[in-house]
Formats: sequence, C-alpha cells, structure tokens
Amino acid sequence: MNIIICGAGRVGFTIAKLLSEQGHSITVIDQSSEDIQKINDSLDVKAIVGKATYPSILEKANAAETDMIIAVTRNDEINMLICQIAFSIFNIQKKIARIRSQDYLNPRFTRVYNKENLPIDVIISPEIEISKSIQRKLEAPGTLDSVPFADNKIRLLEIFIKEDCKSIGIKFNELTNKYPKLEANIIGINRDNKFFIPKKTDSVKKDDKIYVIINSSQMSETLEAFGHEEKISKKILIIGGGNIGFNLAKNIEETLETVRVKIVEKNKERAEFLANQLNDAIVINGDGLDEEVLTEANLGEAETVLALTNDDEDNLMVSVLVEKFAKDQKDIDDKRTMALINKPNYSLLQSSLKIDDLIDPRMTTVSSILKHIHKGTIENAYTLSDGEYEVIEAEIIETSELINKEIKNSNLPDELRIGAVLRDKKIIIPRSNFIFKKDDRVVFIVKKDSISFVENIFRLSSV
Repeated sequence: MNIIICGAGRVGFTIAKLLSEQGHSITVIDQSSEDIQKINDSLDVKAIVGKATYPSILEKANAAETDMIIAVTRNDEINMLICQIAFSIFNIQKKIARIRSQDYLNPRFTRVYNKENLPIDVIISPEIEISKSIQRKLEAPGTLDSVPFADNKIRLLEIFIKEDCKSIGIKFNELTNKYPKLEANIIGINRDNKFFIPKKTDSVKKDDKIYVIINSSQMSETLEAFGHEEKISKKILIIGGGNIGFNLAKNIEETLETVRVKIVEKNKERAEFLANQLNDAIVINGDGLDEEVLTEANLGEAETVLALTNDDEDNLMVSVLVEKFAKDQKDIDDKRTMALINKPNYSLLQSSLKIDDLIDPRMTTVSSILKHIHKGTIENAYTLSDGEYEVIEAEIIETSELINKEIKNSNLPDELRIGAVLRDKKIIIPRSNFIFKKDDRVVFIVKKDSISFVENIFRLSSV
C-alpha cells in the first residue's frame, strides 16, 4: 500500500518505521529538516521537507497514486486541511487525522466530518484513547492492560507475575490440567525486556509480563490463577485536570457509580471548568506537588493515584510523594500508581520509583492508528512490544483458504498463534486439531513481518 505520513514527530516516526517494516511504501513529509534527516538516517522510506498543506509538496510525494494519508502534525487545523486537500485534489481514498482539541471532537459537530465538508475518515484523539486505556486498567485491577475483542466477549489481559504467584514454574500444558474450566490462552511473554510467543512446555517466571487471551466472563478466575486478587479502587486521585484527566473522570462518573474521584488542577480557570463540567468529582485548585494540597486531597486514603499532568518530571515526583504519605509498606504495596510519561528513557525509573504502570501516549496513539491500516475483514488490532507484534481480530469469510482446515494443516507462520475463536456466541480456545469455519471471529497474535501474509489468508478486500 502507498501511504503518506504528514508529521515526523515521535508518532509519525514510529508509524513510518512499523509500516515500512510491514512492506508498505511510505513517504514522510515534515517542515523540520532536522526531523526529516532523522527519518533519512534511520528508515528505508522516502522523506520530504516541506508543508504538507501545499499541493505541490503532496504531488512530489506522489499523492495521485497514494492509498492512504495519515496527518499527525502538531496542529489540528493543519491535519484537517491536509485531509481536505488530499481528497479534493488527489482523491486519496482513506484519510486519518490526529485531532486533540476537545471542541473539534464535540459529538454535536460530527456532521462536519463528511465528504461535503471535512473529508476525514478516521479521527484519532490521543487524549480520549489514553483515557479509555486507563479506564480499562481501572476496571480490571491486577492487570497492566485489558483490551476487548469480539464485542467484548474475548479479552487480552497483560498481567505482571509477582513472586507469590502459585503458577510460577508450572508448564503451560500442566496449567491446563490444573485449571480445566479456565478458557484462557497465554499468547506472549515479555521477559527481561524480550518478547516471545511461548510453547506448551514453557512456564512463567517472577517479573514476567504475560499476555493472555481469555473468555471475558472469566476475568477474576484468570487473574486469581496468576496471583492477583485486587479489587476495583473506590477512591481515585487524579493529579492534572487536562484533557486526559477530564475525560477519564467523566468516563468514570458515567460507568463506575461507586467510584469517587478527586482531581488536583494547578490552573484556576481550568479547575473552574472541571468543577462545572463534572457532576460528582471533587476538584481542588492547587499544585499536585504541594504537600498541603495533597493533604487536602487526602492522598493517604487514595487507593489509586494517577499522575496525568503535561510534565513528565512532575508525574514521576507524584509517585515519590505517594510513598511519603503511605502509612507503612503494606499501604505502599496496596496503592496503585500510574504516571503519564512522554520521554521513553524514564521507563528505566519505573521499578525504583515503585510506579505500577507508565502510560506511553505515543504507543497508545500508534496502536489506534495501526488498526485502521489493515484491509478488509480485520476488525480490531492492538500493538504490543513497540509494534513488533499485533493482536488482531479477523472474521473468516467464505473465500478464505482457512475454511475447513485444521490449525496444524493451515500453513500458518511460526510467529502466529491463534488465541481464541468466537463461534455462534461460544468462546473456543483452539487446539491444533481445531477446524476453521465460515463466520468464525478469530483473535490471534502475529509478528509484524507476517502481517501481509495474514491479510492474504483472510482474503481481505482493498481499503
């Protein structure tokens, strides 16, 4: 596929890297000669210095032969204008824009985004996507992430293995015998910062991050099997009332009635806005690093603390203060802390600062965009291991070569593992003799190198 990416920042760079490695023909446009030089030095793509709103620059990028354009510059209006020009002059069929301003995202104005007005096919809002991601984690305590597939009947759980986990050292084929009623399938393990798809004779170790496909109705049973019995937090403290904090608080109010939220926001005008827009959340105007303000916010009683300001260093410092306000070690262990971090190097501080989860806006945005790249009957996708792997949901249609074949005879790549299948409202954890049928919804993990193969075997149509 021919794809133009407008914007060579962290998100644009990552998308260009992943898509070029999947075999797509990529052109990147940015005004910054420095950013374009980084692209040229690092990636095997075409890179152009210039304004992507100029038709002549898009023409130079061969827009007339392009299948898709992705606008991820730092400016909402420029991203919108890029999509307009891409459609009006070059008739590019699929147009994706990153839009941050909440006013543009107001549901009352969605009619603006159509072919007659602003022809944007997919709008990605990082703040909204991150808010959804955090809420998924709050709704599944004990997980690092919880991602729905197949109309939420199947879930992907990311679980950290602690030293008291009773499943440590037990081979996976023996775990199946130990938990015969558990419909779960371990499809990936991150061990010592290396990701791999495990074999039946493998087992989990302390400090592993495992990725498990489950029947959504067995969430608590699965978590218990891997040493987690945490409860949903009833008292949540959010430091930073920007778009992420605001959207998260709003979502919690609408979906988790028993949960109480407090927000600490430094800017007085913004704090007043939050107080007017939210129904139940308590808003405190003050500095989230001021101990008096945190005492007023009752940090010591909070069960989950979310540091969501625009400043990475402030977010890391919040975790230090959480530890300072704790009564004892058990109180520290029982509290859950999450911090929004834009600079990747700060991940090295996670364990020493006792942060349970670092939230990376870049990969959340990239994952949201990538799931719209795939063709045809791929309905959902989630990116793992910095884009090295994807968990994909796809439907088997009547032209698929998989129909009536057993998994073991389907010539699937080694770096592909079928996690679960939804068939006639029933969840199946397939074995090697499982036979695919028409209308099966299959959730699987695949390495990026095999994405094009996957698109072919599912007999996918054009964009």
